Amino acid sequence: MFQRLFRSEAARRRHRDAPFAAERERYLRHCADLGATPASLGNKSRELLWIARFLDENAPQGVSAEQLNEVVRKRGSAHTGKTTARRAIDVGRPWLRYLGWWRVQPIEVPFQEILDSYVTWMRDERGFTRDTVEQLQCRARIFLQWCATRNRELSDLEPVDVDQYFVNEASRRWSRQSTHNVASALRRFIRYAATKGVCDSRLADTIRGPRIYQLESVPFGPSWPDVQRVLAYTSANSRQDIRDRAILMLLAIYGMRSGEVASLRLDQLDWRHRLIRLFRLKRRQPQAYPLVSSVATALAQYIDTIRPQTDHPQVFIGLHAPQRPLTRGAIYNAVSRRFLTLRIRVPHRGPHALRHACAAQLLAEGLTLKEIGDHLGHRGTSATSAYAKVNLAALTEVGNFDLGDL
Repeated sequence: MFQRLFRSEAARRRHRDAPFAAERERYLRHCADLGATPASLGNKSRELLWIARFLDENAPQGVSAEQLNEVVRKRGSAHTGKTTARRAIDVGRPWLRYLGWWRVQPIEVPFQEILDSYVTWMRDERGFTRDTVEQLQCRARIFLQWCATRNRELSDLEPVDVDQYFVNEASRRWSRQSTHNVASALRRFIRYAATKGVCDSRLADTIRGPRIYQLESVPFGPSWPDVQRVLAYTSANSRQDIRDRAILMLLAIYGMRSGEVASLRLDQLDWRHRLIRLFRLKRRQPQAYPLVSSVATALAQYIDTIRPQTDHPQVFIGLHAPQRPLTRGAIYNAVSRRFLTLRIRVPHRGPHALRHACAAQLLAEGLTLKEIGDHLGHRGTSATSAYAKVNLAALTEVGNFDLGDL
């Protein structure tokens, strides 16, 4: 690998003669297989050379975070600066993990047994989706950690303890809707814990969040002209714009969720019959849509010219190494970045805003809630009404209605 990266024989010898040369070369080859560019491999190689020189000979037995930081401090005598230290850690830690040398101090999670049991129950008995399980698990873990810091056992919990939790946490960062969601999630966990005899069965009924009224808020999706501005902004031929344009069109035209876009596979695109076959997360069943010509063009341009060669079946892959399927967070960033750049003012700048805009546009075109719900993959019209709360055209007609002759 060093032969390919460095032209100078002196540079090759310097890398070959340093400690852990075989381990460094094997890792660089692994990075190259994941799509790392020669420039990136050269930078990694130089960082690893410095790290290897300062590592102890017992490194194969395990390197902790403190030991890696000590290596970085030793290097600081030659190169100072936070950026240099951060780069060394960002390169060294993945290398040590790849080799199996990274030693992570175990983190004690309070009440881990009941939390694991709760996750198993949600996944295997209730059949919740992975995202729902992770969300409820996270909220339960935060509450359990709070209990541990207060030295409170679940069996001794009282309503005043739960009230104090909401007073401490909600006052810092929770909105009214967030407080309602946390209360609902915590009530679910406490009820489960009570069935296992861990806490009082009456405690769950005392957990009450703020009342949330159906359809109480105004729509938070952008207007359709703003959606068209976002799509037009990605008309450039840069690699990122070509990829993001296909993502934005799927969100805005088909009303897809970010998770559905992230999990979209190549075999779900039926080019022969001009269909796109989605798996709707809430319905938990496949659904076929006509492949709109503009969307087909955007997808074909991305897949044929931009998408990296990889064994991953997902359509959307990261452009930089390691080339892996995009996460929901990456899709959120692709949407949010456009809203910020174009200075489009909306309460929420993520993919769900485009889903709202899609529902509002279909309503404005005269489709019924049932038809819109079918398009969005809803199980019932009650869910659809949340996305199409206000029909501005219909309200205008009501406002212009003249009652004078009556």
